[in-house]
Amino acid sequence: MDKKLLIAKPIASELEKFNSYFKESIHSNNTRIQAIIDYIMKSDGKHIRPILLLLAARACGKVNETTYHSAVTVELLHTASLIHDDVVDESLLRRGKPSVNAIYDNKMAVLSGDYFLSTALIKSILTGNMEIISSISGLGRSLAEGELNQLSLAKEIILDEDEYFEVIKKKTASLLAVCMKIGALSVDAPREDVDKFEKLGEALGICFQLRDDIFDYFSDNVGKPTGNDIREGKVTLPLLFALKNADSVVSDSMKSIIEKALFSDQEVDTLINFAKDNGGIDYAYNKIDFHKKIAIDIIDTLEAGDIKDSLLHTVDYVVERVY
Repeated sequence: MDKKLLIAKPIASELEKFNSYFKESIHSNNTRIQAIIDYIMKSDGKHIRPILLLLAARACGKVNETTYHSAVTVELLHTASLIHDDVVDESLLRRGKPSVNAIYDNKMAVLSGDYFLSTALIKSILTGNMEIISSISGLGRSLAEGELNQLSLAKEIILDEDEYFEVIKKKTASLLAVCMKIGALSVDAPREDVDKFEKLGEALGICFQLRDDIFDYFSDNVGKPTGNDIREGKVTLPLLFALKNADSVVSDSMKSIIEKALFSDQEVDTLINFAKDNGGIDYAYNKIDFHKKIAIDIIDTLEAGDIKDSLLHTVDYVVERVY
């Protein structure tokens, strides 16, 4: 059976209800705006974030209206962040389809992202839980900080592994961490469980982003061009490791390519092969294994059952996904 189906199986009815809530969550009487909303909603993703939120809630109690409103809020905020990211990155593809800014333009895309963000904040009020609202608000700021930090690293050509992990914790891990945290909060879980699921979400988020970064070094169809991160000046973990550990003469020549920031196809291929040949991909996989173990150790503390099994399938899905 498909891993995603295995993950969602014990929350199938809850996920169906979430989908209904989500489709009803955003609407405009302006036909032009609604056309953009319709395009965005048609190209929405796998809903892994609300799935994690629902699993955390089920692990700690019974899914309720607060849970559903929380899940809708998170998915709206995530959607807004993707729209804005595509504008910032000048990306014309999102999951293999034209991005919002490619179909419309940057101005329309930014305002559409703002529309989703504002709607997310409105929906967060429906949770009636100040800690959930605070977590959602803090998440929005973390996502922005992560993007700003990544742009600064690229502009200033800062090649530092600690800085890299700080970026992915804010850009990706914070989102999954907050999803699982507020899933637990929505069912009034004890603080120990809230903190546990927040830590689990962070570990999954780091694995997710590391896997995503590895995709950039291969030509398989993953919904974005090979070497796209490099062209945008993003030096991710495989290349960071190679630059630090390769022969200094070769490493310096690679740094000069990065510093010029012209990135012809030949230069991108050179950097990709350099990272592969100098252990960068293996190192990134080792880091995935490290954070995967953190996630599994947390899941192992849970009571045996279908929710625990689903969370273990989630770990496998995040680590083994092919796009």
